[in-house]
Amino acid sequence: MYALLMTFKTAPEKRADVEKIADQAFTQSKGMKGFKSEVYLFDTMNNEYGSLSVWETKEDMEVAVGTIAPKLGEADKTLMIEPPIRRIYEVYEPKP
Repeated sequence: MYALLMTFKTAPEKRADVEKIADQAFTQSKGMKGFKSEVYLFDTMNNEYGSLSVWETKEDMEVAVGTIAPKLGEADKTLMIEPPIRRIYEVYEPKP
């Protein structure tokens, strides 16, 4: 499995806007091939937000990003004060 961690900064008091985008992104992600889970990270004190999504394969994740990112792109441009940071990780699940 693979995980995508994306973080970004906004201007102050944009939580409601971020929640709206998160809801839209989750709705789109959950129906896509290879989707496992997604959580959103909020640090409103520092205007930092993020998402962590988990996918069956790296290819599934790349297709999802290529499909979802353009749809949310315009909203992201008006919301973020700097480009998002995206990091891809291979997921290791400990053996019991």
